[in-house]
Amino acid sequence: MTGLPASVLRYWESEFTSLAPKKSSSGQRLYAKKDIERVTEIQKLLYAEKLTIEGAKKRIEIKKRFPKPEHSSAVLAAILEDVRLELRNLRDQL
Repeated sequence: MTGLPASVLRYWESEFTSLAPKKSSSGQRLYAKKDIERVTEIQKLLYAEKLTIEGAKKRIEIKKRFPKPEHSSAVLAAILEDVRLELRNLRDQL
């Protein structure tokens, strides 16, 4: 699916703890959708963004700790505009 050699996937499994496919009774790795998404993410970080293994690990950790905001950009823009207006009002009162 990703075009990566099996040896690369095995190496990534040893480096990235978040990549842990289940194994069948015969030892064959069974990749779930989340595993394939993680492989694709790692592939993008390493090959497209040219990060090192350590850099990719850090980026994944940051993404886990600070997920994307749930608000749309329109909602965030409206919130920022409200903040600007409030700050202008406070400035004018000084």
